[in-house]
Amino acid sequence: MRYIQNSFILVVLAACVPAQANDLVNIGRILFFDPNLSLNRTQACATCHNPGVAFTDSRENDVDRAVSLGGDGKSLGDRNTPTLAYVSLTPDFGKDETGVFAGGLFLDGRASNLSEQSAEPFTNPIEMNLPDIAAVVERVRQNPNYIDLFEARFGMDIFSDDEKAFEAIRASIVAYEHTSDFTSFDSKYDRYLRGEYNLTDQEELGRKLFYSQLFNCHECHLNDQRELREHEPFSTYRYFNIGLPANLKVRAKNAFGTKYVDKGLHGNPRIDDPTLVGKFKVPTLRNVAVTGPYMHNGIFKHLETAVLFYNRYVVNSAESQINPETGERWRKAEVPGTVDLELLEQGQPISSLQLSALISFLETLTDKRYESLLDK
Repeated sequence: MRYIQNSFILVVLAACVPAQANDLVNIGRILFFDPNLSLNRTQACATCHNPGVAFTDSRENDVDRAVSLGGDGKSLGDRNTPTLAYVSLTPDFGKDETGVFAGGLFLDGRASNLSEQSAEPFTNPIEMNLPDIAAVVERVRQNPNYIDLFEARFGMDIFSDDEKAFEAIRASIVAYEHTSDFTSFDSKYDRYLRGEYNLTDQEELGRKLFYSQLFNCHECHLNDQRELREHEPFSTYRYFNIGLPANLKVRAKNAFGTKYVDKGLHGNPRIDDPTLVGKFKVPTLRNVAVTGPYMHNGIFKHLETAVLFYNRYVVNSAESQINPETGERWRKAEVPGTVDLELLEQGQPISSLQLSALISFLETLTDKRYESLLDK
């Protein structure tokens, strides 16, 4: 939390320093860290997407950080806050070359692209909670430094039209999200591909297992199936139902209630196919070792659990049917009727030695500035 607070101080100082008139990125950076753009002036984009922890939410709360706390200090979401690292690599929502839905922002793809996504948190009642875009624009207009920056970049009449001003706010944030602050490609794995780092034996074994046809990692987490390709996002951005149970701890505390069913992709207003109920977008694996808790509802605290979960589909041993975090059997899927069993039942079970190697490889996908978090 210290990083966020210090960042807000830096933003206040930055807003007082003249910027290049056409520096869209600089404006976006300042907006990203500004808590005044929320109803209670307590929540910025960076609150839930802290750059100190790979643009995820590190704040402690009553649900083990599985979901995020709203700007009102009490509302809880229902899905885990996804990282914004490498978010600019996400393709627009639509059908990919195989004819299945892929891409888009949010875990259900309801925002086609980053521009659409950047609009929603400001007026979401369980996020920044401003009543409408006019209120967002008014908060920006209240800061004389913003007025100078916006008029220099967008023209003297930028605040004469709320829609136009709001579009400028979104464009600025999106420009910032396209910078190397979010997309650095400097992990051990990236350095290995450039000949700047030698993988350890354990990391190399994990890499071979990850790319191996023995397991299904590559089916969902390789956009380019060829090995040793630079700038791999480690996601196909497609949608699957892997049979996760509901996070009952979250549902007991948020406003959704224990009977609510998250329909995933089917909740996207562009989708009306009932076979897509319960499917969620595949997340990137970049920085995965430092961005827990895991899965779309934050139900697993540890990365090892997230990997071992898949063993339940490929081996019938008693051990494989037990959640190592609870010591109890895996609970039934929240949406059992659309689980992608044909995919999940392929491949071999993961042994404890293979699990260790896979985790070691996944740790190499950590950006250089976050490597210190691996020891925590």
